[in-house]
Order: sequence, then C-alpha cells, then structure tokens
Amino acid sequence: MSGQLDGKVAVVTGGASGIGLATVELFIAQGARVVVADLQHDKGPALEARFPGALAYAPCDVTDEAQIIAALDRAEEAFGGLDILFNNAGLSDRAWRVADIEAESWDAIFALLVRGPALAIKHAAARMKARGGGSIVNTVSVAALQAGFGPLGYSAAKAALLQLTRAAAPELARRNIRINAVAPGLIATSIFGASFGLPRPAADELAARVAQDGVAAQPIARAGEPADIAQAVLYLASDAARFVTGTHIVVDGGMTLGPRHAWDPDAPSPMQALFRELKA
Repeated sequence: MSGQLDGKVAVVTGGASGIGLATVELFIAQGARVVVADLQHDKGPALEARFPGALAYAPCDVTDEAQIIAALDRAEEAFGGLDILFNNAGLSDRAWRVADIEAESWDAIFALLVRGPALAIKHAAARMKARGGGSIVNTVSVAALQAGFGPLGYSAAKAALLQLTRAAAPELARRNIRINAVAPGLIATSIFGASFGLPRPAADELAARVAQDGVAAQPIARAGEPADIAQAVLYLASDAARFVTGTHIVVDGGMTLGPRHAWDPDAPSPMQALFRELKA
C-alpha cells in the first residue's frame, strides 16, 4: 500500500522527542525519508538505527543559521533533496507577568521561535524550488490566538510565527510552495519541564502529569497527545492539502471554544448568575 508521502524528503526540527518525534514516525510510516534536526545528540544514533535508510540525524541549534543550512544540506546529501520542512523546535519562557520580562530571555525566545523558523523557511524555499515545490509547516500554539494560554514571550513569538506564515504564503505560492501552521493546545510533552531547566527524565515525568491533569482543561475529556498534532501536520505536508496555504489548524480538544462554563455544566456562568440576580 502506498503512503501519503512516498518519495518525499522531510526535515523536522526538534524531531527527537514529543510532537516532532510523533511526526517523524508518522512521516516514515507514510513513505517519507526524514532528517531529524535536534540537539538531543544521545537520541540521534538510536533513531538512525531504528529507521535504517529512512532517517538521518543532523545536530542543529535553530538559533544558528549555519546549523540550519547544514541540516537542510543533510537532506540533500542523504536523500537527494527537500520537499517538506516542519519547523517544530521550541521551548518556552517563564515570564507570565509584564514585570517579569527580561531582555535576554525575550531575545532568546524570539531567536528560537521566530528567527530560526524564518531562516529555515528562507533556505528551505530555495531548495524546494529546485524540486518543483514543497510544503512548510510551522508549529505555533493556541497561545498565538488568545491571551492566557502561555507566557508572554512565548505567546508573542508564536503569534509572530503565525503572522510570518500568512505573510510569506502569497510569495511562496508562486513557487509552488505551500506554508501553513498547526496550533496545538495542551499536549503532554517534555517542553514544559525543559522550559524550566529540568533534566530530561524529570521533564518527561512532568509531561505524564500534564497528560493526567490536562483532561479537565478542554471539552474533549482526554489528554492531547503528540500523535494528534502529527496527524494535522501530515495533512498539511501532503498533497491532500495541495490547495491549502497561509492558514492554520487548531488541534486543542476544544480548549479555545470558550470559557469553562460554555462546556462544563458544573461550572457557574457569570451571565446566568447576573440574570438570576436581576430577575430576583
């Protein structure tokens, strides 16, 4: 049976764990060959051994333009070209209040979440043009859409990446390159712990706690999983979305549909309470 990505070559940043790894696994299952661009160097050789001939590891800090270029070159060296870029690498800042903003961490989060993807888009587009086109998918977040879903720097950076997706789409479309974004909600990954500087095992434990406690945060009463996001990325990366560009898919279990009382019958509605008071 043929896969949706047969013959395609993809680069996935942050592909060694979480959403990135789930996407790598799905891409390979659908016939793609994948370069994992990541900083988890202990996992790279294991992934290459797990997927012989279908996966290559490229050490990559996406805040370093030279390393981005090297990861894209790895796709050409190992598999002959580039058709798909998934800009997924990321962490979060810790500033939830304006008074807590620090210039250094603000610059670092924008370098990671905006400048890195922007440069990857630039260099990937040139390579995709030589192949006759391609697809770029960016990981944004529900924090890019509404207040209250992430720290300030992370939210602002993800909103900037979403706007970059829209702004670049018309130009890239003329080169037969589509660019879209996926906006995850609360997904159980190690990004939460890693953002606080926890060692990877502790970050993984925190991810398990998020999976357990996050069920109460959205109308769909189960934890969001990396595989849920991977399915959306597969659609946007594949020819099934050949007429889709400059937009985003929200995958959040309904988290952004409204306040808790909109979907939880046990949560009080402020408006209902007000109406009852006025009626009395």
